[in-house]
Amino acid sequence: MRRAIEFIYIDSGGGHRAAAQALAEVIERQQRPWDVRMVCIQDLFDSIDLIRKSTGIPFQEVYNIMLRHGWTLGSAQLVPLMHAVIRLLHGSQVRVLTEHWAETQPDMVVSLIPHYNRAFREALESGCPGTPLVTVLTDIADYPPHFWLERQSQYAICGSRRAVEQARALGLEPAHILEASGMILNPRFYQPREVDRGRERERLGLDPGRLTGIVLFGGEGSMEMVKIARVLDAAGLPTQLILLCGRHQEAARTLRALPSRIPMRVEGFTREVPHFMALADYFIGKPGPGSISEALAMHLPVVVERNAWTLVHERYNADWVLEQGVGMVVGSFSELPDAVRKLLDPVRYQAYRERAAAVRNAAVFEIPEMLAGIFQCKRRAARLPLPAAETAKRSARSAASAGVHPALYSCPLGWGGGAVEFGAGLPSTVFGSINSMRVPSGS
Repeated sequence: MRRAIEFIYIDSGGGHRAAAQALAEVIERQQRPWDVRMVCIQDLFDSIDLIRKSTGIPFQEVYNIMLRHGWTLGSAQLVPLMHAVIRLLHGSQVRVLTEHWAETQPDMVVSLIPHYNRAFREALESGCPGTPLVTVLTDIADYPPHFWLERQSQYAICGSRRAVEQARALGLEPAHILEASGMILNPRFYQPREVDRGRERERLGLDPGRLTGIVLFGGEGSMEMVKIARVLDAAGLPTQLILLCGRHQEAARTLRALPSRIPMRVEGFTREVPHFMALADYFIGKPGPGSISEALAMHLPVVVERNAWTLVHERYNADWVLEQGVGMVVGSFSELPDAVRKLLDPVRYQAYRERAAAVRNAAVFEIPEMLAGIFQCKRRAARLPLPAAETAKRSARSAASAGVHPALYSCPLGWGGGAVEFGAGLPSTVFGSINSMRVPSGS
């Protein structure tokens, strides 16, 4: 029997849609018996969008405008204001969602967005009772309260130990907290590449033998890239840059017109990020979870900035970079020359490179297996009479206290032991041998 899954995303930044599309692609290649429906929350909420009605600008586009113009100072104060608007519209949101799910009747809803998960849970209980809500965090950690996680019945798929601990502290059911090995990446980042780096660099107008930095600020780009290019060019370091400007046409135009002593290659929006990263030796950018994870997938040490202008929900990502020992954090990109000089010291660079290569992230292949496990648990629970279901829950809690993951105890999913079973068109192994799922010990 085929099952319907709705993936909820938003086009505030490019990461949410990209994560949903990557998961959908892997699910299709694995030939799972699921019909994945992609649903943009802006489309559902357009009729109740007060920002669009008053300004003509969709609510989701406000975030993109902030990124393009660098209007990110004070994001810590902006989040509570945004949550106040969301609370004001909560009743209308639940009504719209209830009507939607009463009509579409999905077998599972997977949320890849923050802020709205309380409304999702309430609407599912009204419009499609019994449907599991799975929240997949596309940030390395939550930024509580009421950002990604809510104290309610929801599954949380976390891409870091920090996020797992936050879910536990909030009081989520232990069996509902699942740990993936990182952020969702496009499957192309796992494909083997045979690239003649010297020849390809030369084709792009670069020096084939120079250490190369790649500068990336997500899909929206940033004028900060111009600052980065200028300070590194003025420093006269033996390096060169590939600058991926995304949709920021002004940044691309300015960079192309910039006189420079070091070689630079400027690109606009591209889907060839894995290719360009394969030509690079290190990464520079904002501490976005997607860009950091993409760089590490390509074994690139990272240099990121953290200061008052850093988006509040991305600040922990800079701490995570230091915790993992995979790169450096600067307080301002004006400090880049010293940071890059230190990074490119041969001994230090080799250590960063090895730690970057040691990060093993196969989340995009793990999460479909987790969703299958949730379906299996749901089917098994549906077959149990009520007293037996309560007994199973108590057994799962006992297993958690004994250090056994409750999902393993209460549902025979076979998690945590073998290699990921990939579908047609994907490699049969990633990193040689990996676990099909990492579940948080003692969760």
